[in-house]
Amino acid sequence: MSSNPITEQDRQRAQQCVQCTMCRRARKNQRGLAFIFVKWLERGACPACKAYEKVYGRKAHEPAPEPPA
Repeated sequence: MSSNPITEQDRQRAQQCVQCTMCRRARKNQRGLAFIFVKWLERGACPACKAYEKVYGRKAHEPAPEPPA
């Protein structure tokens, strides 16, 4: 786990990533131009993608976990 605590600003930026059209498409399809672009962006160019990783513990391009049945 990260040594930095998760702040409210991190949560707001992570929510931006959740709502981002490109990131949603990359998480859903796992291929294509959006997937490649998001993988490239999350290396440090996008603060929302970095916050998503910090809050949710996975990269912005990784698929969202399935809800329990």
